[in-house]
Amino acid sequence: MSDVVLFETLNCVNGKAIGLATLNAEKSLNALSGEMIAALYPQLLAWQQDDTIAAVLLQGKGEKAFCAGGDIVKLYREMCNHPDAYAPEVEAYFANEYRLDHLIHNFGKPFMVWGNGIVMGGGLGMMVGGSHRIVTETSRIAMPEISIGLLPDVGGTKFLNEMPDNCGLFLGLTGASINAADAKYTHLADFFMLATQKSALLDKLVTIQWSDTAADNHKLLSSLISEFEHSAKPSMPASPVQEHKSLINQLTSASTLTEIVNDIVSYPIEDKWFNRAQAALKHGSAISAHLVYRQLREGKELSLADCYRFELGLTVKGGKYGEFQEGVRALLVDKDNRPNWRFESIESVDNDVIDWFFKPPWSASEHPLLDLGTT
Repeated sequence: MSDVVLFETLNCVNGKAIGLATLNAEKSLNALSGEMIAALYPQLLAWQQDDTIAAVLLQGKGEKAFCAGGDIVKLYREMCNHPDAYAPEVEAYFANEYRLDHLIHNFGKPFMVWGNGIVMGGGLGMMVGGSHRIVTETSRIAMPEISIGLLPDVGGTKFLNEMPDNCGLFLGLTGASINAADAKYTHLADFFMLATQKSALLDKLVTIQWSDTAADNHKLLSSLISEFEHSAKPSMPASPVQEHKSLINQLTSASTLTEIVNDIVSYPIEDKWFNRAQAALKHGSAISAHLVYRQLREGKELSLADCYRFELGLTVKGGKYGEFQEGVRALLVDKDNRPNWRFESIESVDNDVIDWFFKPPWSASEHPLLDLGTT
């Protein structure tokens, strides 16, 4: 199991150390498997409790991706083994994933995430929880669940709602890919560096006179990464999200989902990034569009722990309903890119179906994530 994630410690000058975890599945773009989660969680707990560990860095193997999302092909096979039923493996996967994300958010010590290359779905769920989230000129970030019949989970209820200018709803509905500058603007990342600066960062980390207090170490790390960011700043890409923020706000301001979707897909514009977003929404799952719209409205005031509990009910229901299974089949299994969605349009979706998704399959006292507490 340890092979799916590589763990090492980098010894620093004053007896402290950096915990380094590397997702080790380069061929699958470091897709987050259940085995990875099972390896990461106890090691991160151990590092959290180890006084000699001053900070942690989480990265992906290779240059193409930090993590391109969850191992949804494996989940597809589990759903196929449990037609029209709840697949226990699907529930276990999402529950363990959210528990890992929650740990990263609440780690306490400085937690760096090297968000280089592709960062999607489950990868973003891990990255967004870090205290020092670093993106590069190659970062390509998205929550593209509308294309697979699911919803933007892994805390998306919270981080999409916290974005400025209603960008969260737009990105959730369209699954649009964003870059490093967009990530900083939408509060998904903290620092920008060049991909080639990572080895220099690692070299500098071991020279820091780390403190015994986490607060001091957060400041020391922020100061170091800020130096790298200062020299990298001229290479920061332009931000399509910021460029279109007024338009996004305008197109997502209607009072119904039907109006919002129609306004987005029909808006006349010649812009490569925006046109891709329009196409993804137009060809995506109408059920997913309804789910993300209601998810963000109903989850607006939830704590982080409650967001994960809320999302687990939705994803477990998704594993039973079949839309998610069909989306994965079309995109990643048969790769015909012709999903047979249950409903042809936003208007035709049965409201009873959406209501069913929002009724958790367990009572509050039986929830698998009851142990997350209240924060």
